Amino acid sequence: MPRNQGFAVRAFGCTLAFSTSCPAARQALDQWIFPSLPRSDSSSDAPDVSIHIENAAGEFALHVDGSRAAVAVGEDTLGLNLIRVVDEALISRISTLWAVHAGAVAWRGRALLLPGITHSGKSSLVIELLRQGASYLSDEYALIDSEGLIHGYPRPVLVRTGQAQQIPVLPETFGTVAANTPLPMGWIMALQYSSEADWKLTALSQSEGLMALLQNTPHALAEMPQITGIFGRAVGRARCYAGYRNDATEAAIEILRFIDRMN
Repeated sequence: MPRNQGFAVRAFGCTLAFSTSCPAARQALDQWIFPSLPRSDSSSDAPDVSIHIENAAGEFALHVDGSRAAVAVGEDTLGLNLIRVVDEALISRISTLWAVHAGAVAWRGRALLLPGITHSGKSSLVIELLRQGASYLSDEYALIDSEGLIHGYPRPVLVRTGQAQQIPVLPETFGTVAANTPLPMGWIMALQYSSEADWKLTALSQSEGLMALLQNTPHALAEMPQITGIFGRAVGRARCYAGYRNDATEAAIEILRFIDRMN
């Protein structure tokens, strides 16, 4: 019987241990689990989260701390399911950073946040910003520390295909790398997509920018009493806007032009 193989990753104060006896699953782990972070021996420390993958007749069962969390049918869906399982397991356990649902890129030494719920078009806009020269922070979560600095969440970008299915893609595919240092918040842009909308931005007060972050915070984190002050420190460094955008390529160009004109 094949023996389990795996590794551990230290991410945001948590140790995640991964194991599997399936070569295809091990390849998916190597490729998609925080590829910019170093690996260590999975038996070296007691992990905060243990994720194990079993393969039976082409179905991959993903177990978190001994309980089945998801099933991926075929290798082509394994990466996506693995990323989602890690997101759910990790975000709820991070104790020193606070998450916002937001696309995030680094530009001119500061972070640009695009708050929005899942399926709101964050990933497509992040991809186009990367193609314009921004550095990658996240396409789903921006992490804010107690000083108000923005940390990246360097999972692969989830790209939507023509059939609405998402596939993971590494940021290097778009000619950039993941930013690896905390950054001050530079801009918050709460943009709504409309195929008929013209590019439009309206300045927000910092209190309105703070509300845009709080409205896109995972529910359990939003109830923590300290989060308003922490987010307030982050927003205090930022210029805040709301508006509309249509095509992601055009919007990315307009966003960076706007930022550079304002500076």
